Amino acid sequence: MPRRNLHVTGAAEAPLRAALRALRTDLDVPPDFPADVLAEAERAAKAPRLPEHDATDIPLFTVDPPASVDLDQAMHLARRAGGGHRVTYAIADVAAYVTPDGPLDAEAHRRVTTLYFPDERVPLHPTVLSEDAASLLPGRTRPAVLWTVDLDAEGRTERTDVRRALVRSRAKLDYASVQRAIDDGTAEEPVALLRDIGRLREALEVARGGISLNVPEQEVVERAGRYELAFRAPLPADGWNAQISLLTGMAAAELMLAAGTGVLRTLPTAPDGAVARLRRTAEALHIDWPHHVPYARLVRSLDPRQPHQAAFLQECTTLLRGAGYTAFSGGALPDLTVHAAVAAPYTHCTAPLRRLVDRYALELCLAACAGAGVPQWVLAALDELPQEMAEGTRRGNAVERGCVDIVEAALLKDRVGELFDAVVVDVKDREPAVGTVQLSDPAVVARVEGGRARLPLGERLRVRLTEADPGGAKVLFEPA
Repeated sequence: MPRRNLHVTGAAEAPLRAALRALRTDLDVPPDFPADVLAEAERAAKAPRLPEHDATDIPLFTVDPPASVDLDQAMHLARRAGGGHRVTYAIADVAAYVTPDGPLDAEAHRRVTTLYFPDERVPLHPTVLSEDAASLLPGRTRPAVLWTVDLDAEGRTERTDVRRALVRSRAKLDYASVQRAIDDGTAEEPVALLRDIGRLREALEVARGGISLNVPEQEVVERAGRYELAFRAPLPADGWNAQISLLTGMAAAELMLAAGTGVLRTLPTAPDGAVARLRRTAEALHIDWPHHVPYARLVRSLDPRQPHQAAFLQECTTLLRGAGYTAFSGGALPDLTVHAAVAAPYTHCTAPLRRLVDRYALELCLAACAGAGVPQWVLAALDELPQEMAEGTRRGNAVERGCVDIVEAALLKDRVGELFDAVVVDVKDREPAVGTVQLSDPAVVARVEGGRARLPLGERLRVRLTEADPGGAKVLFEPA
């Protein structure tokens, strides 16, 4: 969900974690759920609205980080007679628990998304739902929105069906164990097919000009009183699993567009200025990016196991900043229907436990597939959803930026006065002596000011660290 996956370890009283607690207070992040919301969640957990269709015979499995318990998706993969594959994808049916206009619904509209901090997460729904009753945990019968997507031999979608169903996951798998089982040939066919289908979908993504960022997780570890930064590169299984979610989001967008009512996740083509800044960042991190090489090809060539390339992949997420949500109804389609990074129409629908809009997108897809009317509670909220999601995204971005600032300050707090090699990636128009530098080691982006001359945009610069305060989430350099 977050563009940057940051994790910290260490005692709760450590200065870094204290700064993160202060950030939650500063951003007015809701720490607890109101009593009436918790009471409704408890009641709903005991008596959800259950569908008639029973699909508990399908041996679904989940693939998530080992510690995850808020499981939105479960899948089963199979070969089709005559060629191609069938993807069966169950998504947690949050609408089975949330009553429109009730306290739980109102609180979800207030929170909009789960917020991710390096030391904890602040959930969209009470944990009695998100980590228990609504989660697709193994061995538990759950209401779900069940997708059946038939693919041809090249991985293209041929048919999509969406319906409510009771499901039961058989196994909770993690990326590392899936990767090992596939690599050593011990994976059962439904799991082994994740590689086959994932690769087919990746090839189609390349052909249409789409981009998947293999953004590594960053872990900040305290050693001997100092903080160090490490990267965990995603495994191929991470990408194959993401392709199943992406496939579903694309199928959902097509259903909505055909029905004339929906909400899309859209992204215009990145402006030249943003790409130019990213080129300067590439230079700072010693990434070879010839001018004749397209951005999409460069990204696919990077190795997230290499620290400099991992840092550059983190910065590539800046090109996603123009993404938004576009609602439409009555058959009038919006001007922009495509997500530039996906290179196709796309919507968010696979994470309803953690993102508000997904609950509505699923209802729209159910109605479109059944040829039925859209529920009134969905239509009533549709016009406001893009703005609500935009506000939730802004809060999430503020959380992410604040966390990055705190982590970077913690990394540098004992190095004030030291000199670093950097490249100037931004200069303020009205204050040409103030700008942003990208360090090569550690891979930190920070403000530079204090010089008298105009900063040399795109050029290397020796800088001195003048301030690094985790408590104030501030890092500042000056030209040396």
